[in-house]
Amino acid sequence: MKAYIFPGQGSQFPGMGKELYENNSNAKKLFEDANSILGFRITDIMFNGTEEELKQTKVTQPAIFLHSVILASTIENFKPDAVAGHSLGEFSALVANKTLTFEDALKLVYKRALAMQKACELNPSTMAAVLNLDDNTVETICKEITAAGNIVVAANYNCPGQLVISGTVNGIQIACEKLKEAGAKRALVLPVGGAFHSPLMEPAKVELEAAIHATTFYQPICPVYQNVTANAVSQPDEIKNNLIAQLTAPVKWTQTVENMIKDGVSSFIEVGPGKVLQGLVKKVNKDIEAISA
Repeated sequence: MKAYIFPGQGSQFPGMGKELYENNSNAKKLFEDANSILGFRITDIMFNGTEEELKQTKVTQPAIFLHSVILASTIENFKPDAVAGHSLGEFSALVANKTLTFEDALKLVYKRALAMQKACELNPSTMAAVLNLDDNTVETICKEITAAGNIVVAANYNCPGQLVISGTVNGIQIACEKLKEAGAKRALVLPVGGAFHSPLMEPAKVELEAAIHATTFYQPICPVYQNVTANAVSQPDEIKNNLIAQLTAPVKWTQTVENMIKDGVSSFIEVGPGKVLQGLVKKVNKDIEAISA
Protein backbone atom coordinates (compact mmCIF):
# COMPACT_ATOMS: atom_id res chain seq x y z
CA MET A 1 0.00 0.00 0.00
CA LYS A 2 1.12 3.49 -0.89
CA ALA A 3 0.50 6.53 1.34
CA TYR A 4 1.04 10.16 0.46
CA ILE A 5 2.02 12.42 3.37
CA PHE A 6 1.99 16.22 3.53
CA PRO A 7 4.19 18.55 5.62
CA GLY A 8 3.17 21.35 7.96
CA GLN A 9 4.51 24.70 9.09
CA GLY A 10 8.30 25.02 9.14
CA SER A 11 9.04 23.40 5.78
CA GLN A 12 8.75 26.63 3.77
CA PHE A 13 11.71 28.11 1.86
CA PRO A 14 12.24 31.17 -0.40
CA GLY A 15 11.51 30.33 -4.04
CA MET A 16 9.13 27.50 -3.15
CA GLY A 17 6.83 26.51 -6.03
CA LYS A 18 8.57 28.71 -8.62
CA GLU A 19 9.82 25.79 -10.69
CA LEU A 20 6.34 24.22 -10.71
CA TYR A 21 4.80 27.53 -11.84
CA GLU A 22 7.29 27.99 -14.67
CA ASN A 23 7.30 24.42 -15.97
CA ASN A 24 3.72 23.23 -15.72
CA SER A 25 0.74 25.06 -17.24
CA ASN A 26 -1.78 23.33 -14.96
CA ALA A 27 0.28 24.26 -11.89
CA LYS A 28 0.53 27.87 -13.14
CA LYS A 29 -3.26 28.06 -13.49
CA LEU A 30 -3.79 26.74 -9.94
CA PHE A 31 -1.30 29.26 -8.51
CA GLU A 32 -3.09 32.08 -10.34
CA ASP A 33 -6.46 30.78 -9.09
CA ALA A 34 -5.02 30.87 -5.57
CA ASN A 35 -3.93 34.51 -6.02
CA SER A 36 -7.53 35.37 -6.98
CA ILE A 37 -9.09 33.38 -4.12
CA LEU A 38 -6.78 34.96 -1.51
CA GLY A 39 -7.06 38.47 -2.91
CA PHE A 40 -3.29 39.04 -3.00
CA ARG A 41 -0.38 37.61 -5.00
CA ILE A 42 0.95 35.00 -2.61
CA THR A 43 3.09 33.72 -5.50
CA ASP A 44 5.17 36.94 -5.35
CA ILE A 45 6.06 36.17 -1.70
CA MET A 46 6.60 32.45 -2.35
CA PHE A 47 8.87 32.95 -5.37
CA ASN A 48 10.67 36.19 -4.45
CA GLY A 49 10.02 36.87 -0.75
CA THR A 50 12.54 36.69 2.08
CA GLU A 51 12.65 33.99 4.75
CA GLU A 52 11.20 36.55 7.17
CA GLU A 53 8.22 37.34 4.92
CA LEU A 54 7.52 33.64 4.44
CA LYS A 55 7.57 33.09 8.22
CA GLN A 56 4.37 35.06 8.83
CA THR A 57 1.70 32.51 9.74
CA LYS A 58 -0.82 34.09 7.34
CA VAL A 59 1.65 33.52 4.47
CA THR A 60 3.37 30.31 5.62
CA GLN A 61 0.27 28.17 5.92
CA PRO A 62 -1.33 28.89 2.52
CA ALA A 63 2.13 28.80 0.87
CA ILE A 64 2.95 25.29 2.14
CA PHE A 65 -0.58 24.10 1.37
CA LEU A 66 -0.34 25.41 -2.21
CA HIS A 67 3.10 23.93 -2.84
CA SER A 68 1.94 20.51 -1.59
CA VAL A 69 -1.44 20.35 -3.31
CA ILE A 70 -0.25 21.74 -6.63
CA LEU A 71 2.74 19.37 -6.64
CA ALA A 72 0.35 16.46 -5.98
CA SER A 73 -1.79 17.56 -8.95
CA THR A 74 1.22 17.10 -11.28
CA ILE A 75 1.93 13.48 -10.21
CA GLU A 76 0.98 10.98 -12.91
CA ASN A 77 -1.45 8.23 -11.88
CA PHE A 78 -1.93 9.81 -8.45
CA LYS A 79 -3.85 7.08 -6.61
CA PRO A 80 -3.22 7.05 -2.86
CA ASP A 81 -4.26 4.06 -0.75
CA ALA A 82 -4.08 6.34 2.30
CA VAL A 83 -3.13 9.94 3.12
CA ALA A 84 -1.99 11.87 6.18
CA GLY A 85 -0.65 15.34 6.92
CA HIS A 86 1.28 16.87 9.79
CA SER A 87 -0.85 19.63 11.37
CA LEU A 88 -1.50 22.08 8.49
CA GLY A 89 -0.61 19.21 6.11
CA GLU A 90 -3.90 17.51 7.00
CA PHE A 91 -5.69 20.06 4.78
CA SER A 92 -3.43 19.12 1.85
CA ALA A 93 -4.18 15.45 2.55
CA LEU A 94 -7.93 16.17 2.44
CA VAL A 95 -7.61 17.69 -1.04
CA ALA A 96 -5.50 14.72 -2.15
CA ASN A 97 -8.20 12.24 -1.11
CA LYS A 98 -10.96 14.49 -2.50
CA THR A 99 -12.69 15.22 0.82
CA LEU A 100 -12.24 18.95 0.10
CA THR A 101 -12.06 20.94 -3.13
CA PHE A 102 -8.92 22.98 -3.80
CA GLU A 103 -10.79 26.28 -3.38
CA ASP A 104 -12.62 25.33 -0.17
CA ALA A 105 -9.47 23.96 1.44
CA LEU A 106 -7.45 27.07 0.54
CA LYS A 107 -10.13 29.30 2.07
CA LEU A 108 -10.11 27.21 5.26
CA VAL A 109 -6.30 27.23 5.44
CA TYR A 110 -6.22 31.02 5.12
CA LYS A 111 -8.98 31.38 7.73
CA ARG A 112 -7.02 29.04 10.04
CA ALA A 113 -3.80 31.01 9.52
CA LEU A 114 -5.44 34.36 10.35
CA ALA A 115 -7.28 32.90 13.36
CA MET A 116 -4.07 31.34 14.71
CA GLN A 117 -2.16 34.59 14.17
CA LYS A 118 -4.85 36.40 16.20
CA ALA A 119 -4.75 33.78 18.97
CA CYS A 120 -0.95 34.15 19.15
CA GLU A 121 -1.33 37.90 19.65
CA LEU A 122 -3.92 37.36 22.42
CA ASN A 123 -1.71 34.98 24.40
CA PRO A 124 2.09 35.41 24.27
CA SER A 125 3.16 31.79 23.97
CA THR A 126 5.67 29.49 22.30
CA MET A 127 6.83 25.90 21.72
CA ALA A 128 9.95 23.85 22.46
CA ALA A 129 11.45 20.64 21.05
CA VAL A 130 12.39 18.00 23.63
CA LEU A 131 14.95 15.39 22.53
CA ASN A 132 15.80 11.96 23.93
CA LEU A 133 13.36 11.81 26.82
CA ASP A 134 10.50 9.35 27.08
CA ASP A 135 6.98 10.67 26.42
CA ASN A 136 5.65 9.79 29.89
CA THR A 137 8.29 11.88 31.67
CA VAL A 138 7.60 14.86 29.38
CA GLU A 139 3.82 14.55 29.90
CA THR A 140 4.21 14.29 33.70
CA ILE A 141 6.40 17.41 33.91
CA CYS A 142 3.97 19.34 31.65
CA LYS A 143 1.04 18.38 33.90
CA GLU A 144 2.90 19.52 37.03
CA ILE A 145 3.71 22.92 35.50
CA THR A 146 0.13 23.36 34.25
CA ALA A 147 -1.25 22.46 37.71
CA ALA A 148 1.01 25.16 39.17
CA GLY A 149 -0.59 27.83 36.95
CA ASN A 150 1.31 27.86 33.63
CA ILE A 151 -0.18 26.03 30.64
CA VAL A 152 2.27 23.54 29.07
CA VAL A 153 1.17 20.51 27.04
CA ALA A 154 2.63 17.87 24.71
CA ALA A 155 1.85 19.19 21.20
CA ASN A 156 3.65 17.14 18.52
CA TYR A 157 4.60 13.47 18.93
CA ASN A 158 6.98 13.62 15.96
CA CYS A 159 8.95 10.38 16.36
CA PRO A 160 10.42 8.33 19.21
CA GLY A 161 12.66 10.66 21.23
CA GLN A 162 11.30 13.86 19.70
CA LEU A 163 8.31 15.53 21.32
CA VAL A 164 7.38 19.20 20.92
CA ILE A 165 5.70 20.98 23.84
CA SER A 166 3.50 24.05 23.68
CA GLY A 167 2.43 26.66 26.24
CA THR A 168 2.87 30.06 27.83
CA VAL A 169 6.31 31.69 27.45
CA ASN A 170 6.98 31.37 31.18
CA GLY A 171 5.68 27.79 31.31
CA ILE A 172 7.90 26.70 28.43
CA GLN A 173 10.99 28.26 30.07
CA ILE A 174 10.26 26.40 33.33
CA ALA A 175 9.58 23.19 31.39
CA CYS A 176 12.87 23.38 29.46
CA GLU A 177 14.85 23.63 32.72
CA LYS A 178 12.94 20.79 34.39
CA LEU A 179 13.14 18.53 31.32
CA LYS A 180 16.91 18.99 31.05
CA GLU A 181 17.19 18.13 34.76
CA ALA A 182 15.11 15.00 34.06
CA GLY A 183 17.61 13.88 31.40
CA ALA A 184 16.52 15.43 28.11
CA LYS A 185 19.44 15.71 25.70
CA ARG A 186 18.01 19.06 24.58
CA ALA A 187 14.98 21.21 25.36
CA LEU A 188 15.07 23.93 22.78
CA VAL A 189 12.64 26.86 22.44
CA LEU A 190 11.47 27.07 18.80
CA PRO A 191 11.22 30.26 16.73
CA VAL A 192 7.41 30.16 16.48
CA GLY A 193 4.85 32.85 17.22
CA GLY A 194 2.56 30.87 19.48
CA ALA A 195 1.49 27.71 21.30
CA PHE A 196 0.05 25.66 18.47
CA HIS A 197 -1.90 22.49 19.38
CA SER A 198 -2.58 23.68 22.93
CA PRO A 199 -5.59 25.08 24.84
CA LEU A 200 -4.20 28.56 24.05
CA MET A 201 -5.47 28.07 20.47
CA GLU A 202 -9.10 27.88 21.69
CA PRO A 203 -10.07 31.31 20.19
CA ALA A 204 -8.79 30.13 16.78
CA LYS A 205 -10.63 26.83 17.14
CA VAL A 206 -13.94 28.63 17.76
CA GLU A 207 -13.41 30.78 14.68
CA LEU A 208 -12.38 27.88 12.44
CA GLU A 209 -15.19 25.62 13.67
CA ALA A 210 -17.86 27.82 12.11
CA ALA A 211 -16.02 27.91 8.78
CA ILE A 212 -15.51 24.12 8.74
CA HIS A 213 -19.19 23.48 9.49
CA ALA A 214 -20.14 25.80 6.61
CA THR A 215 -17.93 23.86 4.15
CA THR A 216 -18.96 20.75 2.19
CA PHE A 217 -16.86 17.68 2.97
CA TYR A 218 -17.20 14.91 0.34
CA GLN A 219 -16.81 11.14 0.62
CA PRO A 220 -13.04 10.54 0.29
CA ILE A 221 -11.46 8.18 -2.26
CA CYS A 222 -9.24 6.70 0.47
CA PRO A 223 -8.90 7.02 4.26
CA VAL A 224 -7.11 9.89 5.95
CA TYR A 225 -5.14 9.16 9.12
CA GLN A 226 -5.92 12.19 11.26
CA ASN A 227 -3.63 13.90 13.77
CA VAL A 228 -6.11 13.83 16.64
CA THR A 229 -6.79 10.08 16.67
CA ALA A 230 -3.91 8.67 14.55
CA ASN A 231 -6.54 6.36 13.02
CA ALA A 232 -7.93 5.89 9.50
CA VAL A 233 -11.10 7.93 8.94
CA SER A 234 -13.44 7.85 5.92
CA GLN A 235 -16.65 9.49 7.21
CA PRO A 236 -16.95 13.19 6.25
CA ASP A 237 -18.61 14.22 9.56
CA GLU A 238 -15.94 12.48 11.61
CA ILE A 239 -13.22 14.08 9.48
CA LYS A 240 -14.79 17.51 10.16
CA ASN A 241 -14.90 17.01 13.92
CA ASN A 242 -11.30 15.79 14.06
CA LEU A 243 -10.15 18.75 11.96
CA ILE A 244 -11.82 21.15 14.40
CA ALA A 245 -10.31 19.39 17.42
CA GLN A 246 -6.86 19.45 15.80
CA LEU A 247 -6.08 23.08 16.71
CA THR A 248 -6.05 22.47 20.46
CA ALA A 249 -5.09 18.76 20.46
CA PRO A 250 -1.67 17.15 19.99
CA VAL A 251 -0.42 15.91 16.62
CA LYS A 252 0.04 12.15 17.06
CA TRP A 253 2.46 11.67 14.18
CA THR A 254 4.46 8.79 15.67
CA GLN A 255 1.22 6.89 16.36
CA THR A 256 -0.12 7.76 12.88
CA VAL A 257 2.91 6.27 11.12
CA GLU A 258 2.81 3.18 13.36
CA ASN A 259 -0.90 2.64 12.60
CA MET A 260 -0.43 3.14 8.85
CA ILE A 261 2.35 0.53 8.78
CA LYS A 262 0.23 -1.84 10.91
CA ASP A 263 -2.64 -1.40 8.41
CA GLY A 264 -0.40 -2.39 5.48
CA VAL A 265 1.26 0.80 4.21
CA SER A 266 4.69 -0.15 2.85
CA SER A 267 5.65 3.07 1.04
CA PHE A 268 5.42 6.70 2.23
CA ILE A 269 5.70 9.49 -0.36
CA GLU A 270 6.16 13.04 0.96
CA VAL A 271 4.54 15.71 -1.19
CA GLY A 272 5.49 19.34 -0.56
CA PRO A 273 8.44 21.48 0.46
CA GLY A 274 11.25 19.88 2.45
CA LYS A 275 11.97 16.33 3.60
CA VAL A 276 11.02 16.53 7.27
CA LEU A 277 8.29 13.88 7.29
CA GLN A 278 10.23 11.16 5.51
CA GLY A 279 12.97 11.62 8.11
CA LEU A 280 10.40 11.20 10.90
CA VAL A 281 8.92 8.09 9.22
CA LYS A 282 12.41 6.54 9.09
CA LYS A 283 12.87 7.26 12.80
CA VAL A 284 9.62 5.45 13.55
CA ASN A 285 10.60 2.48 11.34
CA LYS A 286 13.99 2.47 9.61
CA ASP A 287 13.03 -0.43 7.31
CA ILE A 288 10.08 1.30 5.65
CA GLU A 289 10.32 3.12 2.30
CA ALA A 290 9.99 6.92 2.67
CA ILE A 291 10.74 9.15 -0.34
CA SER A 292 9.91 12.52 -1.94
CA ALA A 293 7.36 12.88 -4.73
